[in-house]
Amino acid sequence: MAKIAVYGAGSWGTALAVSMGKAGHEVALVGRNLSEMDLMEQRRENRPYLPGVVLPPTVRPTGDAGALEEAEMLVLSVPSHSVRETAQKIRAYLQPGTIVVNTAKGLEEGSHKRLSQVLTEELPHHPIVVLSGPSHAEEVGKDMPTTVVVASQNSQAAEAVQDMLMTPKFRVYTNPDTIGVELGGAFKNIIALCAGFADGLGFGDNTKAALMTRGIAEITRLGAAMGGNPLTFAGLAGVGDLIVTCTSRHSRNHRAGVALGEGKPLEQVLKEVGMVVEGVRTTRVAYELSRQYEISMPITEQAYQVLFQGADPRAAVSALMMRGKKHEIEEVALIAMEQGSYQENGPDDHGE
Repeated sequence: MAKIAVYGAGSWGTALAVSMGKAGHEVALVGRNLSEMDLMEQRRENRPYLPGVVLPPTVRPTGDAGALEEAEMLVLSVPSHSVRETAQKIRAYLQPGTIVVNTAKGLEEGSHKRLSQVLTEELPHHPIVVLSGPSHAEEVGKDMPTTVVVASQNSQAAEAVQDMLMTPKFRVYTNPDTIGVELGGAFKNIIALCAGFADGLGFGDNTKAALMTRGIAEITRLGAAMGGNPLTFAGLAGVGDLIVTCTSRHSRNHRAGVALGEGKPLEQVLKEVGMVVEGVRTTRVAYELSRQYEISMPITEQAYQVLFQGADPRAAVSALMMRGKKHEIEEVALIAMEQGSYQENGPDDHGE
């Protein structure tokens, strides 16, 4: 069995540590707050984030970053805006060739870079793998059947991660399309916020279904323009993650959207959620990217107006409904043409 380190002792990092620990791996769960990690070791439970989920004996909570030195694989479980800084802090502890698995779903503000690109810059001597898919920590921690996807330009690294993470309750697929997997995981949070807006406004299932369906269409348009395979957005990192994030009571992005739809200001909403709402930052980045690539993303544009320009969510929904007439099949055909271009030419930016 492998020696694995998880850096970041929030809900998702803890859930993955529990899953891998139950599979028999030796797991060091590394957090930054020494007193909290000591308390977790005593209680054998991450009470603030995953109450009731017992840490198996193979999981060792610690505040000592030196625990990373023995790891064959490092799972990085920190918010997207902390990825670069965290990589800079921990790189001295990693052995050459240690596989680094990123679990954050977002993009770097300012540079618009995917997180695997950020990690490649900061950790050039390590294979970078990204993990995405419909996977709430609350359910993984309780051993509920879950399926995810890992992607990397290094196929051997992706397969090694697949072997280490796979359990009877945690199924792992591989996908060579790192770009599509990362973008699908990041952009779906925007649509989840909008689904929350609709619920907060008191709209029904018809509205949410429309947002989800049209949302995946615009995610695919931008993702394909940036070099992703359109088929990836029909898989676990696209439609799969979109469904669970737009509909689950565990979703922070949906929960934040509901509160915004009810009329609460953004600062208050973020404080009440109490954890990172990745969709807020991602909305700004995706809006800027849509303008850069000249891609129509009406849902993302309205989300941007609500979050950063003070627009009323009800007015945003009206703006979407009153857009000019479109032909759905013609749009599907355009995406299919983009897929053909991808298969013929491959992605423009391998990044890793």
